[in-house]
Amino acid sequence: MENRLETILEKYNDITNQLMDPEVMSNFNQVKALSKEQSDLKEIVEKYDEYKKIKQNMEDAKLLLNDNELKEMAELELQENNQKLIELTNELEILLIPKDENDGKNVIMEIRGAAGGDEANIFAGDLLRMYTYYAEKQGWKIEINHEIPGVSGGFSNVECMIKGENVYSKLKYESGAHRVQRVPVTETQGRVHTSTATVLVMPEVEDVDIDIKESDLKIDVYHSSGAGGQSVNTSNSAVRITHLPTNTVVTCQNERSQMKNKDKALKILKVKLYDDLQQKKENEIGAERKSKVGSGDRSEKIRTYNYPQNRVTDHRINFSIMSLDRVMDGELEPIIEALITEDLKRKLAGEEEQV
Repeated sequence: MENRLETILEKYNDITNQLMDPEVMSNFNQVKALSKEQSDLKEIVEKYDEYKKIKQNMEDAKLLLNDNELKEMAELELQENNQKLIELTNELEILLIPKDENDGKNVIMEIRGAAGGDEANIFAGDLLRMYTYYAEKQGWKIEINHEIPGVSGGFSNVECMIKGENVYSKLKYESGAHRVQRVPVTETQGRVHTSTATVLVMPEVEDVDIDIKESDLKIDVYHSSGAGGQSVNTSNSAVRITHLPTNTVVTCQNERSQMKNKDKALKILKVKLYDDLQQKKENEIGAERKSKVGSGDRSEKIRTYNYPQNRVTDHRINFSIMSLDRVMDGELEPIIEALITEDLKRKLAGEEEQV
């Protein structure tokens, strides 16, 4: 660990020297890139500096162990510093874990009713409500880009953008199949049914190197749908874009301007194409997912919401919480914190098994 920390310290000092070079200082883009790199390393360097000072204090205290008058004080200082050293070592190990470059980004979330017909669509609506409440608790903003309401309620498909601080770092674990066990409102015999809805979370990407040719796009415009009255836009402002080579379809209808809807739809299309490329790349090299919580497969059953028992179980980490009612009201933090903790634990352990 210390060898890695020394390398990082050398790099940090090198960047500091570069930022004092007049030639570098005259190049705005280079200064911006170097400043970001330095900022990313700063916390590690500061912790390492503290780590070295504590180790030196311990070495100094050891020299006093042979002095009868100072021995007791030296032993106490060694004990205190040893505990600090253990804590700092743990903190440094976590800081040295490679960060997900997408953690600080906004996300595009897609929720679909899957197996279970009307009940699956109703559950998809319940999940959107859960994430909306959670976003509000986090101080995030949620915008619906496109929705296809279910016949009996909920949504067969709903897509939204969630904006705020470090959104992806917390919601990245939500992709997969969510299973619900309950008596549906459409059930007349009182039997418990099992239905599923799928969630896909994609980080917002800027300036990605994806070549989208105009000739590969089919663009349709139509009337926006809504709840009725003033919320319905009667002009042809909604936009549907189909990327013909991949048959990827993106729809945006929440803006009143057709141009704004088109711009947003193109942005979402880039996100989806980029996400597909990343999925293919990770599937090819496989090992990228070995230390992650879950396999990352979009069809993987990740969680069960059992209404009769008021229980939520996350199958990837064998974690259960007996407060489904509060979870559905947006109190997702205990589950997400458990996932983050387990993810860090596995990365620290360098696990090679896939869950």
